[in-house]
Amino acid sequence: MRRFALILAFWPGFLTAEEFRPLTGDEILTALSGQKLDYGEGIWQTFDDTMLTQYFSGRPSAGRWAVREDRYCSLWPPSDLWACYDVQQSGDVIRFVDDSGSTTDGVFSD
Repeated sequence: MRRFALILAFWPGFLTAEEFRPLTGDEILTALSGQKLDYGEGIWQTFDDTMLTQYFSGRPSAGRWAVREDRYCSLWPPSDLWACYDVQQSGDVIRFVDDSGSTTDGVFSD
């Protein structure tokens, strides 16, 4: 068993496979533009290249999105306040991190 543990410890990428890495502004644009994220339980969001976003959680909601200083930002009318989040990625999972450290994970879907 000890030999097996040592092999895994030195296998490249094994320990970092589950780690999230922060995305830059350009990486956020590339990752989200034209994509759909599935948040589970029938909740999803699309990110149009035109910077419009659609969110569905029982009923649709339309808003706008932007990237500002390496952060994803969204605006949901009737509010005129932008909410911004740090964005991290691990494989097909995108994680949004708010200013209090709370996270929301979405998985790329068709």
